[in-house]
This record gives sequence, C-alpha cells and structure tokens, in this order.
Amino acid sequence: MSSERLIYLPLGGAGEIGMNAYVYGYGKPGKERLILVDLGVAFPDMDSSPGVDLIFADISWLRERADRLEAVFVTHAHEDHVGAVALCYEALGAPVYARAFTANIARAKMEERGQSPDVVRTVSAWPEQVEAGPFTVGFLPVSHSIPESAGLVIDTPAGRVVHSGDFKLDPDPVVGEPFDPDLWAEVGKPGVKALVCDSTNVFSSHPGRSESEVGPEITKLVANATGMVVATTFASNVARVKTLAEAGHRAGRSVVLLGRAMRRMIEAATETGILDGFPRVISAEEAADMPRERLMLIVTGSQGERRAASAQLARGKYRGLEVKEGDLFLFSSKTIPGNERGVIRVINQFSEKGVDVVDDSSGLYHVSGHANRPDLERVHALIDPQMVIPMHGEHRHLREHAKLAEAGGRASIVAVNGMMLDLTGKAPTVVDYIESGRTYLDGTVKIGALDGIVRDRIRMALNGHVTVTVILDEEDEPLGEPWCDTIGLPEIGSSRAALVDILEEDLNQFLMRAEAKTLRDDDKIEEALRRIVRQTSQNEIGKKPEVTVVVSRMR
Repeated sequence: MSSERLIYLPLGGAGEIGMNAYVYGYGKPGKERLILVDLGVAFPDMDSSPGVDLIFADISWLRERADRLEAVFVTHAHEDHVGAVALCYEALGAPVYARAFTANIARAKMEERGQSPDVVRTVSAWPEQVEAGPFTVGFLPVSHSIPESAGLVIDTPAGRVVHSGDFKLDPDPVVGEPFDPDLWAEVGKPGVKALVCDSTNVFSSHPGRSESEVGPEITKLVANATGMVVATTFASNVARVKTLAEAGHRAGRSVVLLGRAMRRMIEAATETGILDGFPRVISAEEAADMPRERLMLIVTGSQGERRAASAQLARGKYRGLEVKEGDLFLFSSKTIPGNERGVIRVINQFSEKGVDVVDDSSGLYHVSGHANRPDLERVHALIDPQMVIPMHGEHRHLREHAKLAEAGGRASIVAVNGMMLDLTGKAPTVVDYIESGRTYLDGTVKIGALDGIVRDRIRMALNGHVTVTVILDEEDEPLGEPWCDTIGLPEIGSSRAALVDILEEDLNQFLMRAEAKTLRDDDKIEEALRRIVRQTSQNEIGKKPEVTVVVSRMR
C-alpha cells in the first residue's frame, strides 16, 4: 500500500462565506507537494474590525512550507477568491494561474501592490491542463455572477478531484459560458474521487434561475420610470451591468457608469474579449447637461459601502450629479448577511429625498450566482463522486450539504478552516488540525488577529481612554500633581463634578501617600494609577476605560 496521501486543507472559506483559500497536497505525510486554490479577502465591519481595510486568511502554515508550494490557481475574479493574491505573493512566491479575465484582474492587483504582473499566467479552459508537481490541473468553465468562472479538475496519483468553485447551472448567462452538462459528465466519466463543492445555496429548495430572466423585468421597470433612474449591482456582475445598460438604452436614456470598480470590470471584460455590444456610455460631466428623465446611472455600492457611489448619492452629490424627488433607485442585487445596516441606511437617505427605492424583495430584479439544492443534487449525479466535501459556506451550510451528499450514498464530512483531511481512501478522514485564523490589512501593515491591535481598538471604542501623566523629581517625589486627558468619555460624572478633576484628585491622593519603594518603581506606579482610574471611572460613569500611564523622571 502506498505511503503517500492526498490531503485537503481549507485555510479560509470553510465555515464562512468569503476569504477563500484551499490547500491540496500529495506525497508522504509531512512532505506533500502543495497547490493553493484561491486566495481571497473578506471585508471588515465597524463592530468586529474597526479601521481595518481588508481581512484574509492566516497563511503562516503555508508560508512555512512555501518551498513545497507548486502553484496558486484562481477560480474567478471575485474579491473573496482573488483579492489577497498580491498581498500574499511575496510570502509564497509561487506562480499564479487563471483564465484570461481573472488573470487581467489579478495582474492589476499585482501592479497596485508593486509586484510583477508577469507571475500571473493565463490558462485556457478545459481540456488545457497545467502540470504542477504531482498535480495536473484544468479549468472547467462554469456559470457564475462574474465572467470566465471555473471549477478545477485536479488529477492526482490518488484520483481525480473536482473543485467546483462558485457556480450555478445557467443555460443562458448573458455574458460568459452556459452550463454544459455533457462537459461535466465527460469530466466525471473516468471516475471522481472527491467533489469539493460550493454550499452557499444548499437551503434554497427550488432550482436556480437564469441571469437572462431578469432582463425583461428590468427593461419594463426602467421603461416606466419618469425621473432619473439609478441602479446598483455588484461591479463584478458584468452580465447584470450589461442588462441594466441595455434597459436604459432601450428606454432612450444615456448610460453613465459611476464607480472605479464598475468601470474597471467593464474594461477588463472588453479587453479580454468576453464582452461586446455594450451600449455607449457618457461621462458624468456630459450627464450634468442632459435632462434628468433621459439618464440612467449604473453605480457601485450595492452593499451600502459608505465610500461607494450609491452612498455618496444618498448623502448628497457625486461627480456633480444629484438624485431628487421622483427619481427611481434600483438595488439589482442581494444584500449579503452583515451588510443590512449599511443598505438600510442608504435606502432611508434616498427615501428622505423623495426617491422611490426598489429592492429585490420581489425576486424580479436579481438572481443568485450560486447553485441551489436541486442543482447541487444534479451535479452530484452528473459526475458521481466517491465523496463530497462541502466548502464555501457557514457551518450550517456545510452540515446540510454533507447530509445531502450522504443521502445520495456518498461519503462526506464537515471540514472547517484548519481541518486537514486525507482523501486517499474511500471516505475522508481527519488527520490533523492546523492553527487557522485571520490576517488584517490595517492601512499598509499586515497584522495578526491575535496581535491585540484590533481588540484594543474595540475596547477603546467601547470604554473610552484616559492618559495619565506623572512627573517625578530627582528624589523620586511627585513634581506637581498628575494630570489626565480623556477621549470618548463624558465630561461630568455622577457626583456632578468634572470627571478629569475627580480622577486627578484621587491620583494625587495616592501619590501623596505612596511609599518611597513604590515611587521608585515605574511598573508599580503604572499598575496603581491604572487601577485607580478604572475604579474611579466605574464609580462616576459606570465604565472602566482603557488607561495609558506616562511616568517621566527628572534625571
């Protein structure tokens, strides 16, 4: 029996939606040659990661084994799959393979981060394959909400693995390749050991709808509008952007694209030859001189992002354009869980301006880019894998998908980030647990989730901050009284006196009574002063703030 094994290790994207990063390895235990599938980001929120720019998987385990990493394969150009490629390239150093549209986006990201775009290599769709150590990898075209998405056919000495990527079964996706059941069946014909599969919509019991179904409804909505029409969708959903632009064009409106990401995606789709016939667009400056009822704005910000075009229009003007009473705003998108607050804020701001807001609660103006439960069952049957490993979903999605696979007679397991599986046998088995976590891009610096920086930032936001300054003379005696500076705290406490005055009085009382031994020890002074500030604040305002003590000595 061979001592070599085939392993699967999710570092991100298993047990969550976003931040995808999946490792495959083959070889003797502890010496496997490795490939990485996707390297994406998640986006921060003010509750859990204030001030952070991006979040991506902790790749420490992979970085320590970078000499064994053969390649990185990117399934598609959504940020949660490609967004961290440039951020992590220096640590990993492996070539990056992707289809043309995704490669175009990835190269731009490399250039933005000062990396060479030449490390990103373009690969054609199946049956073309790439040799990467013991792996042979091909890109299997799939439908999704961004062009040129792909699953991966990963051939190994232990058998074939199909990594689905994000996908849906769409016979008419408007832009990109339709679902090809014959191709999937062909891929499954030699036998598939494991299907590692998207689980996002496993709870949706009806078959998925085609992107082409939303076009007539959007066209009807825009044709009946009387004021200016503004629509938002995911910038990466090139097919939807095209559908919106065509609806505006048919209604005799001039089309304006607002938002850098929106323009970048359309440019990339055009440059790589997957988008043609896009209606003529005009600039914001040209639009400012046109009648409002002749305009159709397609803007970024479908998730309520504060800096995106939608939010800026909701607050006031953007690029000289302004929405007014009687205008129509369309959310041609689904709100991602966690983004509800930002979206509702934008909707209310538009409502205050008298703008009519249409969202997707009717299901008419958006379709998902992920396979629903009947679609997953169909794919299971088409390629007939020995085992199904659910990925790309929260734990509840993975668990439900595993049940679905087992109900069909296929081995399955719930594998979350950091859980290493051996796929060599007839059923997946857990062989190791890896420390997995998150890395934050905070400004221009990468910090670990356990570094305490974001935790301290949250604690300051919740509790406020007090800086205490003490000066001691050459004899280790206080030189004057200590003083305090507060941030994020009320000025007046329960005793109706100024909080700063009460703090300074209590601190001074301590210093006047402190023993010489204490006054000679900075650590003891800091500990005591911090305790006094927190206790006094608790008594006065019901909070224990974060405290910084500065001890200066005259020498």
